[in-house]
Amino acid sequence: MGRATVLFSTDKYELELIDEPLYTPGSADNVRSYSREYKLTDAETRPSSRHGLILRDGNTPARSCILLAGGGATGLHEHSAVILDDTCFVAVGDTLCSLALPSLDLLWHRQVDTATCFGVYHSAKHNCLISHGELEIARLSLAGEVAWCSGGADIFSEGFELHPDYIEAVDFNGTVYHLDIATGDSMK
Repeated sequence: MGRATVLFSTDKYELELIDEPLYTPGSADNVRSYSREYKLTDAETRPSSRHGLILRDGNTPARSCILLAGGGATGLHEHSAVILDDTCFVAVGDTLCSLALPSLDLLWHRQVDTATCFGVYHSAKHNCLISHGELEIARLSLAGEVAWCSGGADIFSEGFELHPDYIEAVDFNGTVYHLDIATGDSMK
């Protein structure tokens, strides 16, 4: 189960990620207002995940935005975001997005799972991102290019670990998958 708020900190930034399930785009009746709204789905899709971001940068006034995505609803936890230098990567709904820091300008967004993106991880050794999806695990460059995507027999809901050269994921049936980070191939 996710939390309502998660803090991510570096030596330069403090980012508060807030679950906003009742947020209505464009409404004056929201509990919080955000300076920017980013709808990460097509115009016809109603957002199922709504995550607000508030960035504090030393003495600079806080900046904010809300990310609105489709797919399955996502909860918040320590793997909901990754901050690398002046970029923040956030998993929201079925999407992974990249935001410039401290401006919170949207750099890119990609649908990385046909259902829900449970989390995002950084592989320092391979200088890439790994998305832990409900149905797919994907490797992306820091620029958002998908290198590979791999699925299993059932949903990846029972465990996920990033190792230096492989990913270990466990599906709903308890089947353990080892995926090579470089290629996405199954390791026997």
